[in-house]
Amino acid sequence: MNLAAATNENLAHTSNVLIYSSMAVYTLAFFAHIAEWVFGSRSKVGRTAAALTGAGAEGADAAGSVKVQVAQKGGGTAVLDRPKVVTRSAAGTRDVPDGPGAAGGTFKGDLYGRMAVSMTVLAFLVQAGGVIARALSVQRAPWGNMYEFSITFSTVAVGAYLTLLALKKNVRWMGLLLVTTVLLDLGIATTVLYTSSDQLVPALHSYWLWIHVSTAIICGAVFYIGAVATLLYLFRDSYENKLASGGQPGSFAQSVLSRLPAAASLDKFSYRINAAVFPLWTFTIIAGAIWAGDAWGRYWGWDPKEVWSFITWVAYACYLHARATAGWKGRKAAYLALIAFGCWLFNYYGVNIFVTGKHSYAGV
Repeated sequence: MNLAAATNENLAHTSNVLIYSSMAVYTLAFFAHIAEWVFGSRSKVGRTAAALTGAGAEGADAAGSVKVQVAQKGGGTAVLDRPKVVTRSAAGTRDVPDGPGAAGGTFKGDLYGRMAVSMTVLAFLVQAGGVIARALSVQRAPWGNMYEFSITFSTVAVGAYLTLLALKKNVRWMGLLLVTTVLLDLGIATTVLYTSSDQLVPALHSYWLWIHVSTAIICGAVFYIGAVATLLYLFRDSYENKLASGGQPGSFAQSVLSRLPAAASLDKFSYRINAAVFPLWTFTIIAGAIWAGDAWGRYWGWDPKEVWSFITWVAYACYLHARATAGWKGRKAAYLALIAFGCWLFNYYGVNIFVTGKHSYAGV
């Protein structure tokens, strides 16, 4: 074995170690997020969030703040001013304040939440190091097969989440679900999809690999964040509907769903996320067609990957068109968004594993 081959093998081993190490740190972040939700649910703010949501502006002062009394040691109480965040998803819908977040407004809950974010940052850096080491070991873009795509995809998804946090966006409520799915993604990648470092077939030796696949990964990661917000919107909307109809939500809803942002906020967030990344997904398909013209001498050949990429594009286009022209907001639009993301998932897992086509040469 020559020196270059030995170096590449060592880099591949380093990449594997870093990926497994990131999984260990993500696991710690997972438990910290669990603690954030648990200790947040014990607060007075957390227990009264449902009442605040149902009451709307009740208890609000002239400045639009909601007064919440929190018991202190020694029998006294302290009055906290929580700004009333009012959003509207469509004419005639409920105007309710956002929930107090996973930490429930408590010091201990917030402490565990900050620990979770810190460990997520550390895990992200370690995982990114693993992706870079993989790239160095194969001396190419680190997304030539499903294993490499998966580890890069989850890295970008976490990076997008941390970027939103750095921009002071209210997204920490997403942390637990994000870390859970990242662990699931890495678990599948390292056990089912793992492929040893190897070179690509000649058709993939093109600068379009860097352009086309990298944009596909970014789009998938951002679509995933939009899908998480959409799914949580459906749960939060059902919770608000029950309160509005005079019903009594269960203990899970009182403890968890009451602390999420308002349904209107989640609806607006998911729409903006999907709308922002849709032009990039359009470019991804165009870039893939240009690459296909260079590699195979045709821009479109009805390959399963091409077909399902276009189906995904049509699904998201229908969602955005319905929101913009037909006035579809809320649950109907949410179902369309989840169908569109389901198309993206099938395009990745289903087409790559179960359908034979020109994109099958990369293997799993």
